[in-house]
Amino acid sequence: MTEHAATGSPTPSATVPTLVAAARGQEVPHTPVWFMRQAGRSLPEYRAVREGNAMLEACRDTDLVTEITLQPVRRHDVDAAIFFSDIVVPLQAVGVDLDIVPGTGPVVPQPFRTRADLDRLPELTPDMVPDISAAIAAVRRELRPDQALIGFAGAPFTLASYLVEGGPSKNHENTKALMHGDPELWNALCERLAAIAGAFLQVQVDAGSDAVQLFDSWVGYLNRRDYQRFVAPHSAAVLAAVEGRVPRIHFGVGTGELLDLMGDAGAEVVGVDYRVDLADALARTGGRHALQGNLDPALLFAPTEPLMARVDEIVAAGRTAPGHIFNLGHGVLPSTDPDVLTRVTARVHEVSAR
Repeated sequence: MTEHAATGSPTPSATVPTLVAAARGQEVPHTPVWFMRQAGRSLPEYRAVREGNAMLEACRDTDLVTEITLQPVRRHDVDAAIFFSDIVVPLQAVGVDLDIVPGTGPVVPQPFRTRADLDRLPELTPDMVPDISAAIAAVRRELRPDQALIGFAGAPFTLASYLVEGGPSKNHENTKALMHGDPELWNALCERLAAIAGAFLQVQVDAGSDAVQLFDSWVGYLNRRDYQRFVAPHSAAVLAAVEGRVPRIHFGVGTGELLDLMGDAGAEVVGVDYRVDLADALARTGGRHALQGNLDPALLFAPTEPLMARVDEIVAAGRTAPGHIFNLGHGVLPSTDPDVLTRVTARVHEVSAR
């Protein structure tokens, strides 16, 4: 990988995490690799420490968050830890009544539908999340200098969808109805969510995160026109909160038609799900951004030979991008054999270092 034309960044010193260097388009000793949802139910050690702890409680327990975040790093020797949390944690921190229901996801008993509901979204300040800062600092101390710690936040559209729908939705009908029926209210809601998400990223960077990822899990349900009009400005506001401080990764599911717009919102790295080949993603983003991805999580259940062949193909395709971070095209499935992830990590390191 060569110097990124957009940044003009020099070759990094040995103390720069490999993922950070790749995100900046700098020379790296091997393609960095981590897995979305690497800290989770696929690990027996995770299931053991989570027993008896509700999700939101676990996300606010500094010692537990630190341990869970580090578990996959110890097991797989990945190049980055992803901070263990949930995208709705900052909403809970500012006082929104919600819960994460097992088997369902975030549930909001009183959905947001009117202007009066905006008052339920005050600003997020660091004193609301001291546990987050403490956990980030603790994890960073345990990582090697070449390993990165990735902080994250949920993008305004996805957060708004949960709030407006009252929980996960297959069609996002209430969300789209509000977006088109009352654009003023929609933008006001997203402005507040952008401020909260941006502040949450700032807290994590201040505490020691080396990079951040903005998750927009549901934005693939939109077309390009609606994304540009109703979403892009708010996602850009979140990413701008940490501009110039750390590399920013922007990821969504089913976003093949939006990849260039997501990069232009202010990301150094565009996450690519498994539906789009990296070569196509590179063409769609115009070579302006490093890419992250994009092994299909389901292929982790395939026999070793075809799995590793696909890993090799992705590593090779990534060499043509300004920078490449190997990852899955979505999260690790709960029933995944963790030993397979360990072998994939080793394979990426081996073939990319040749």
